[in-house]
Amino acid sequence: MENVTFTMANLHRHGAAFYDFLRLRKSFFVDNLGWDIPHDDDVEMDQYDNPRAHYSVVLHEGRVVGGARAMSTTTRWGAHGYMLGDAAEGKLGSIPPSVMNGPVHSPAIWECTRLVISDRLSTQAERSECLSLIVGGLVEIAAAEGATELISLSPVTLMRALRQLGFAAERRGDSYFNDGDGRHYAVLSMPARPARPLRPRTVPTHVPAATHMPQPQAVHAPPVA
Repeated sequence: MENVTFTMANLHRHGAAFYDFLRLRKSFFVDNLGWDIPHDDDVEMDQYDNPRAHYSVVLHEGRVVGGARAMSTTTRWGAHGYMLGDAAEGKLGSIPPSVMNGPVHSPAIWECTRLVISDRLSTQAERSECLSLIVGGLVEIAAAEGATELISLSPVTLMRALRQLGFAAERRGDSYFNDGDGRHYAVLSMPARPARPLRPRTVPTHVPAATHMPQPQAVHAPPVA
């Protein structure tokens, strides 16, 4: 497997990786989980897929098998900022504003969203490698922009998987239960630095397929000419 990182400005260097990442998101979040989020017959794409977004995507045998999106908590694009910030301001009805103690706006803190791993990776070893590459790419992206911390609204179980991979993840605030998918979510935080070396053959016992909950009230950002 290999990791590639890009923005809309240079995504052309990686062929169809961006589009295939959007297709993977649609397959999992819409077709599998039934989330009511913006999509067409082929891809899922929301207001946070804009020129301020960065992407960390993993390829295996030429196919996109995982990826995630990242952006600074100082981001503004039209009427929207970053996902957790918008939720804290009450703009996303599916995410309780209390999930954060008010919005954070700091160039040192970046948010990660839409993390997904393909079911083509059927073993825990494969899924762990993919998760490690995705998160490693997110760390590389954020650190290059001067960030020191990553945050994400994620299933609480992801924290353990990240720790087992050597990332110093911790929960920020209380968790809450989502009736839609029956999972507990919380804001997770970790330093924007590479994973610590692990003991040989350390593999997380469970790697969640996705990080965050649906956003049924999401809308697209204004079109770009």
